Amino acid sequence: MAFLDPILNPVLQPLLDISPFLTLVILAVVISLLITLVYKFFTNQEKMKEMKDKQKESQKKMKELRSNPEEMMKVQKEAMKLNMEYMKSSFKPTLITMIPILLIFGWMSGHLGFEPLLPGVTYSMTAEFDESIQEAELVVSEEIKIVSDKMQEVELGKATWKFKTKIKGEHLITIKTEEDEQSKKILVTTNQEFIEPISLFENSDIQKITVNHNKLMPLKNAGIPWASSWGWLGWYILLSLIFSMGLRKLLKIY
Repeated sequence: MAFLDPILNPVLQPLLDISPFLTLVILAVVISLLITLVYKFFTNQEKMKEMKDKQKESQKKMKELRSNPEEMMKVQKEAMKLNMEYMKSSFKPTLITMIPILLIFGWMSGHLGFEPLLPGVTYSMTAEFDESIQEAELVVSEEIKIVSDKMQEVELGKATWKFKTKIKGEHLITIKTEEDEQSKKILVTTNQEFIEPISLFENSDIQKITVNHNKLMPLKNAGIPWASSWGWLGWYILLSLIFSMGLRKLLKIY
């Protein structure tokens, strides 16, 4: 969501550069608080509490009526109607918060999906070709060093090159076939920034170029096996569940 960059980047980019995980924590708190407050003020909390209490009563009755299937079915039908009414009452605040949250999710995906390309580190780029292409060449400026052979054979429709540079900033890398060429921009930086790794091309011998970034694991160096393997989405879901449950209890949301 590049159009959100002018709004969110001035606030969140410095924080991203310090700690992607801390950025996730703050976003999870803010979004959870937003959802909770909208839910509180756009639902009738007295009615929601009443329905919650009835749901608990229905569950208790169904446990007591296990030996009486017919009566238990009646209570179950009433409970289902009550659940539907509860869901309908919850639908309005969900609609209100859905679009802003999806937009912020898009921003997070565009800034937390991958690690940056660091100066002096070797990375690879893969191109996919039309089945008629047998070889292709990588063309770069003097600032970039090609670590592999610049001319590569295309095998199974793909070819991969390795490159690195010590020069920070944006660079243009071009892939050439005998009759066609396509370019891909890359960003080399120590900040938590990257350009979309995948570019697709129509009506071209070169159909796709992918810069093979490492996926960002916010706690990669934490020394905890399960924590170091989680991406931003897994951490966001866990954090938002924790904060949402805490806020609902604190604000007595039903």
